Amino acid sequence: MGRSPCCEKAHTNKGAWTKEEDQRLVAYINAHGEGCWRSLPKAAGLLRCGKSCRLRWINYLRPDLKRGNFTEEEDALIIHLHALLGNKWSLIAGRLPGRTDNEIKNHWNTHIKRKLLSKGVDPITHRPIDATDCERSEEKKAPRCPDLNLELCMDLPIEMQQEPECSVVPSSTTFLLLDYCRTSLQMN
Repeated sequence: MGRSPCCEKAHTNKGAWTKEEDQRLVAYINAHGEGCWRSLPKAAGLLRCGKSCRLRWINYLRPDLKRGNFTEEEDALIIHLHALLGNKWSLIAGRLPGRTDNEIKNHWNTHIKRKLLSKGVDPITHRPIDATDCERSEEKKAPRCPDLNLELCMDLPIEMQQEPECSVVPSSTTFLLLDYCRTSLQMN
């Protein structure tokens, strides 16, 4: 069976935190430290669930959190770490003291991704977006025969490819279709 709910939903506050609630949470954690988040709300005199208290503390109230905009150096470090680690926001946050994983993820999705795209860099692969790549993909899609597309490809996902390749799987049907294409092209 699953875990019991973290709180009694009927008697909890939801929505924005008040200054008084923030002060109670900070005072309790300063006096007793971070402990069991499930029992903290009752002990601190808060009508909140433990998860809500934990997230409020981690994302907003901790004294070691940085406030304000990200610096250019932080942006550059996030881009570099994202190229190495991908969307592993908690690992990236470990290299940026005072920034939370959620804050970094939101900054990536709202600012850095757009900045990279405007500079012509793919935010997923961190490679330049090149017109020749677009032309190559169009060539791959273009049918060789007016009525039939005979490209049978088995490739790795784009992120894992070195050079675009397509391997044709020969079969008797493939050879018949190729002969049909050749003869129909010669007739035109």
